[in-house]
Amino acid sequence: MAETAAVEIEALEQEGDIAADYIEGLLDIADYDGDIDLDVEGERAMVSVVGEDLDELVGKRGEVLEALQELTRLAVHRQTGNRTRLMLDVGGYRERRREELSKLGRDVCEEAKRDGKAKPLAPMTPFERKIVHDAIAAAGLRSESEGEEPERYVVVYPS
Repeated sequence: MAETAAVEIEALEQEGDIAADYIEGLLDIADYDGDIDLDVEGERAMVSVVGEDLDELVGKRGEVLEALQELTRLAVHRQTGNRTRLMLDVGGYRERRREELSKLGRDVCEEAKRDGKAKPLAPMTPFERKIVHDAIAAAGLRSESEGEEPERYVVVYPS
């Protein structure tokens, strides 16, 4: 069992290395300075670009970051032949967004408990919806995703 886990971690580390090489190439082409940090968190490789003046690589509401993540996943898939759940962060955007969305989930739970009504939220990416669902579950309420991408959103139910 431990051997299987070691093999899985090694595969995730390989994904991270491939992704880091790909991102370094993109940073060089676009003439951005950034350091790349690699980690394995749960069952996914985590690649973070750390540096100053990286806002253009995040874009409005993380749109550029989402696109870069998909391109990076494709680059990893092309080399490994396997789909990847790799997560890319730039300039700490995802970590800040995770904190904001967790707070949003807690706040909307209090609101739903207070007035007893279902609360629909604004459309979100799958990454964002998962964070909100987790915060709502931790607060003891139920939530569901509704709608079609890219307009899919979370609804929080009071009980």
